[in-house]
Order: sequence, then structure tokens, then C-alpha cells
Amino acid sequence: MHMPAVMTLDDLTAMNASDVNGHRYEMSPQGVLSVMPPADSEHAKIATRIMGWFILAGWPADQVLQVAGLRIATGGGVGGRIPDLTIWAKAAPSGVWLPVDDLLLAIEIVSPGSESMDEFTKLSEYASAGIQRYWVVDRDTAQTVTLHRLAEDGSYSTPVKMPLSWLLRTEPSEHLD
Repeated sequence: MHMPAVMTLDDLTAMNASDVNGHRYEMSPQGVLSVMPPADSEHAKIATRIMGWFILAGWPADQVLQVAGLRIATGGGVGGRIPDLTIWAKAAPSGVWLPVDDLLLAIEIVSPGSESMDEFTKLSEYASAGIQRYWVVDRDTAQTVTLHRLAEDGSYSTPVKMPLSWLLRTEPSEHLD
């Protein structure tokens, strides 16, 4: 595939669609391309547990999406990010790169090599895009979940950390009010 001089979300869509090996292609609003390897089974198990937690708590399936593309517009640029899970206030819109207007929560599960992307780069981009809540699930023994909430100044406030097993014993609505 020929790499364009300036990447667009359409180019990113084509790259994701044509990769037969399951890589995930994302782009920062500044045009920086990121290529992530396919998720492993441990990653999938964590995503399934969290998704099941929301659905069993009564969230409609059309509000709990895996790997939905988000249109991230900040600093004069437009990028595309693909969180592992997204939770929406109402049925998510259709499309490849969704606006973040009705997005309640973006969740990233850290994979080997994605630590700085998930814990720093996306943290800054998601806050700048106005995403109200952002959770990062580490792959440590406790599968520590770091819960970020957008403050009035547009940055994420001091995060709360807890083991995934503890989080899953609570009600999702406790963390989304």
C-alpha cells in the first residue's frame, strides 16, 4: 500500500481494513501513526469481563462497544483512536470514526509495548477531546484499573486505582455518575 503524504481518517480506515494480520492502526491529531499488534487472549478475557459486567448490570449492548473508532479532534488536528471498550450515554452512532459527544467512558487495556501510549499519550488526547472518563487496565497481578475523571479545568483529576476484581463487584453506575 502506498503511504500518503498526509494521512486522513479515510486512509486509516483503509489500512485497518486491509491488514490481514489484525494490527490496529491509530493516528494522533498531529498525524502520528501508531501500529499495535493484535491483542492476545489475556487482553480479550479482560475486555470480555468488563463488557459482561456492564451488560449484566443492564447496559444495552448498543451502548457498550468493543474497538469502536473515535474521532479525536484537538489542537487543530483530527486523529483516530480505537479504545478497547467504549460506553455511551445512548445508542452509539453508526460509522467508523465516531464523534465523542455522547461518549461516557473510554477503556484501554494495556498490552506489552502500549504502556506509554495508554498511560500518557491517550490520557492527554482524551482529556483534550473532552472525554469525561478514561480507564486504564494494567496487566499486573491485580489487573489494576486506573479511573480518570475529567475535571472542570479540562484535565483529568487525581485518579482512583483499584483491582479489577474489586471493581467488578460494584455497580457500573457508581463510577459513571
